[in-house]
Amino acid sequence: GQHTTSCRMFSFGFNATKLKPQLKMAVHRFQISANKKTAILKQQMREIAVMLAEDPPRDELAQIRAEGLIREDNAVEAYEILQLSCELLAERIKLIGSAKDCPPDLVSSISTIIWAADRVDIPELTTVKKQFRAKFGKKFEEDAINNVGGILNERVVSKLSIEPPAAYLVQVYLERICEQFEVDWKPKNPVAPDKMAEPMEAPVGYSVQYAGASGFGEVAASVNTGTMDTDQEIGYYNGGKGDDGSGGGGGVLIPPVVPSTPVAEPVVQPASTTVPATPYVPSDAESPKKDFEEVDIFVPAIPSAPTSTKDDTNPPLPPPEADTNASSSVSSY
Repeated sequence: GQHTTSCRMFSFGFNATKLKPQLKMAVHRFQISANKKTAILKQQMREIAVMLAEDPPRDELAQIRAEGLIREDNAVEAYEILQLSCELLAERIKLIGSAKDCPPDLVSSISTIIWAADRVDIPELTTVKKQFRAKFGKKFEEDAINNVGGILNERVVSKLSIEPPAAYLVQVYLERICEQFEVDWKPKNPVAPDKMAEPMEAPVGYSVQYAGASGFGEVAASVNTGTMDTDQEIGYYNGGKGDDGSGGGGGVLIPPVVPSTPVAEPVVQPASTTVPATPYVPSDAESPKKDFEEVDIFVPAIPSAPTSTKDDTNPPLPPPEADTNASSSVSSY
């Protein structure tokens, strides 16, 4: 039990050899984080310049981005001040370890480090905060957190504040960005003199285009000047005449159908001029009635006898005899 108590006192007590490395690591962490934020700031400035160069410019979105830009710019400024404080405390670690109470010239720096430990993304400051609480007591920590007597660095408190920046500062940032990137832009709604110190007003959508997705902004802007009454019915009465021929009956409201794209009419190909040949079918008068028992017989024509001359050595051939069966068949037909 005695060994456990001594271990707890050692772990929660002040240790100068543990505090100094944490302060040194916090210095490097501040430098890395500041460089990272600076690179992101330059990229955000280019994006804002592109927004203001569009036609029409997106003023409201650019103002919101500029507000975040100012916040990051302030954080980098506060990081640099806190980095200097950590450097100073690391160099005076022996004085801090030997003093019973906090040295007067280090009250502001130590109190500011304790106050900022929960407001920055530097994990080493959490350990530093615990070490100073173990050294100077819980009341010293509470006074630092509550800024009793105004002991904190005012500039760090202002730059790490959660309050939004003034509207005039946002407008000045936008103008400077346009000058740097050579963008011809002027605010559509300049900040009124009586509202320069107030936060930027909430966007109302004046920089958002009408029907930006379809590209029919001019038509929509001329029609949609107000909100449409959803109870109003617009349509075409498609009723026909009644059974007695009088007024229409049974009609319903049919909304007009306006196709988004013109519907192409079906193309009818002209009929081909080439008429296919039809098989010849003889008429009843031309086609003789044939009996299935009838046999068609081909009778060759009898060639005429050539003119004989005295010099001919070969006598003419006698005419071929006709087939009696064929003749009888023809005659019978």
